[in-house]
Amino acid sequence: MSVDASPSTVSQPTNLEAVARNGSRFRRMAVRIPTYLADVRENPAWLPMFMLARTMPGRRLHWALSAKYKPSQGQQDSMFGPLDASAVADALSSDGIFTGLQMPARIQQEIGNFARTVPCFGNFDRSLEFVAPRHREAEARFDRSLLSGHFFERSMRSPGVRAIQADPLLIDIARRYLGAGARLITTRIWWSFPTSGASEADRSLASLDKFHFDLDDWRMLKFFFNLVDVDEGTGPHVFVKGSHNRRKARHQYTLLVGHPADDVLDYYGADQAVTLTGPAGSGFVEDPFGFHMGTVPVTKPRLMMEVGFGVSRPSRRRFYGEPVLRK
Repeated sequence: MSVDASPSTVSQPTNLEAVARNGSRFRRMAVRIPTYLADVRENPAWLPMFMLARTMPGRRLHWALSAKYKPSQGQQDSMFGPLDASAVADALSSDGIFTGLQMPARIQQEIGNFARTVPCFGNFDRSLEFVAPRHREAEARFDRSLLSGHFFERSMRSPGVRAIQADPLLIDIARRYLGAGARLITTRIWWSFPTSGASEADRSLASLDKFHFDLDDWRMLKFFFNLVDVDEGTGPHVFVKGSHNRRKARHQYTLLVGHPADDVLDYYGADQAVTLTGPAGSGFVEDPFGFHMGTVPVTKPRLMMEVGFGVSRPSRRRFYGEPVLRK
């Protein structure tokens, strides 16, 4: 089976400079400083990771010292069919991304129905609670733009969400790529909404409209699934192929993870930036150390699911992206 056959449409994004507005780089960091400080208090080992995992020498050393995965002979049945996990891992090593995942329609429909009926939290704020079909009413009620709607721990109430995160193919791919120590660290579903007047802080917190790389662990792998049909107007994900395994010095030796679009595309190649669109249920997996971004929907809401694997224990204090919670 060809590993690059995909139900998703992969195309070069248009006018990325206009989409990836530069803004203030340091404002993006300022939003996250309280979270960083709490991460260090919870787990002091987070600090060397945060400082060294952004550099290619630091990453390669940590990778070389990790335990290698020895696959078992038998392969368990997966809802995603007979994909070759080894071939997927090879594609990830080369490009940083693999497209070609397709969840069963019944799973996609169950999660979609769940996300339309269970209240979510706007802009990562638990005081801004609403159901997605009433997004516009919620903006009027709270008198503010609502760019995103996250479910945090509520995501795990969905049987479909639980089934996907436990699928043996995902775990096998993660261990083949990350090593024997790969572990599940985050599972989430969330809405991105068309809206006007969203602040730069809200866009930064939601990781939208800015090329960046993730630095939550030494090594990570993230599976993404479209839970609605995604086209150019639905806020598709953008990934720069190959940017996971080479890195400009200016992009390593800095505390910033976000960089202007022209800086990223001039170095890694505008032809390597792909926009990931596709029907409901289609999915892809990427190494989030590669440069990527979400874009703001302009025509209709986007509903996505993410299953993330890493090599360090996850935070027990908060859910992915959530501001620091007081005990």
